[in-house]
Amino acid sequence: MPPNFSFAIQKIRTSFEQMRNSGNHSKYKGLYNAIKACIIDQEIPHNWLLPSTRDLSRELELSRTTIIKTYELLMLEKLIESKIGSGYRVNYLNTHSLPLLIQTTPTTYQYPKLSEKGLSFLEHITLLNRKENSYIAFKPGVPPIDIFPIKQWKGLLNNYWKYAKSTDLSFTQSTDSHLLKRQICNFLYVSRDIKCDPDQLLIVSGSLQSVYLIANAILNKGDSVILEDPTFPNVLSLFKSSLAHVVPISVNEEGIDIDELTRKNTGNVKLIHVTPTNHYPLGVKMSLTRRRELVQWAAENGSYIIENDYEHEMGNRVNPLPPIFNLDTEDRTLYLGTFNRLLYPSIRLGFMILPKHLVGVVEAIQAHSHRIVSHSMQAVMAQFIEKNWLFKHLKNLEQAANERYEAFIGECSDLHTQISISQSPVSSLHLIAYFKQEVNASLERAIIGELEENGISAYPLSECYIEQPQKTGLILGYATISPVAIKQKMPLFRKVLKRLELL
Repeated sequence: MPPNFSFAIQKIRTSFEQMRNSGNHSKYKGLYNAIKACIIDQEIPHNWLLPSTRDLSRELELSRTTIIKTYELLMLEKLIESKIGSGYRVNYLNTHSLPLLIQTTPTTYQYPKLSEKGLSFLEHITLLNRKENSYIAFKPGVPPIDIFPIKQWKGLLNNYWKYAKSTDLSFTQSTDSHLLKRQICNFLYVSRDIKCDPDQLLIVSGSLQSVYLIANAILNKGDSVILEDPTFPNVLSLFKSSLAHVVPISVNEEGIDIDELTRKNTGNVKLIHVTPTNHYPLGVKMSLTRRRELVQWAAENGSYIIENDYEHEMGNRVNPLPPIFNLDTEDRTLYLGTFNRLLYPSIRLGFMILPKHLVGVVEAIQAHSHRIVSHSMQAVMAQFIEKNWLFKHLKNLEQAANERYEAFIGECSDLHTQISISQSPVSSLHLIAYFKQEVNASLERAIIGELEENGISAYPLSECYIEQPQKTGLILGYATISPVAIKQKMPLFRKVLKRLELL
């Protein structure tokens, strides 16, 4: 008998015996109460496959008629469900009549208080800009995943497991990590003119993990962190949760405003987080002069610079500028990159280049928390770069992004009196639809809610501002779907705007 059946039968038998010992129940009523109790008490998980009527009849020495009648009662209450060919499954999550299954901590017990930092993370989790819906159009942060070379990736992964040995399954810093680091260093040199030592490079799951490690390595409570305003809500949430003193600095046509930074009483600034290649979310490209001014300011104030260079290949292909990392002669720039926004989001693979004097402490924190990305993923990514498939994919990505940008702009041409689309040369895989009339943050959220009901994702521009929102609008990932799909989705986009009287 399958283990899942044995597990369920054991739980049901124990509960059934308790029911029979507690009072006068008919057999089917006692069995019904027994299984119901198992579901309410979470003794049997949601969606768990129950034994067939024949198996349960045999194990409990009850007639099959009794089992069938019991299951029918449970289905009437929607505690279980039956689909042809798949048997009976527990179904308590959709039943609103059941009592709460998750109980709050009894107030009569005494527990240690949460840490100040723990409470801070809990408080600021609401800032995280993470939409859990499954809609791809027009979700920011999602690359054109339909053009990803799945066949080649699958071949590399199959090849890895074909030759894998049992010793490869051990948790060690294997040659896969060193091989990937070397390949990423080569990739950075060719694509971004960055020269670095593989020992300076850490493999991470993404930029947010990089920021988390940096914050824990450098910041004490109350230390000042400079952030562009607006910025990534996730980055703001992390620094606030780390009990840092966040100092917002506005962004102008050349990037972060150095004059404002100089005027403000910033305190002891340890970190400056910037997105120079294509500012998130406004898409501004920091000028070469501004990059040099920022490096000079950091040197004069003894600060580190976090250069978050996401989607570099999109933002720096026209009039390329050197990374801040290359302009810094004092080894105070921490360079962040991610493949999540270039390949596919669930790959969870990124990197950061650290000043050599910070490598040890950041690696120590990583070893105490996130450990490492799986060796199989690192080995496959190393091969993906070595075989030149990454460069080919990025070329295809650029072509697809251009086509989808033009398609999106074309579809919005009749909306020019209601919204203004950011139309700078393609610098990122998202754009902003600014509202031309006055729209407050509340209406902005209502619009996004209406879009979600119509299968369209968007992020609110207002929630990216640290201080009072300067503008409202929709952050849209124009590159997530094909031009044909864009054309299909736009009528829904217009319908929402009309219903909310924006047209």
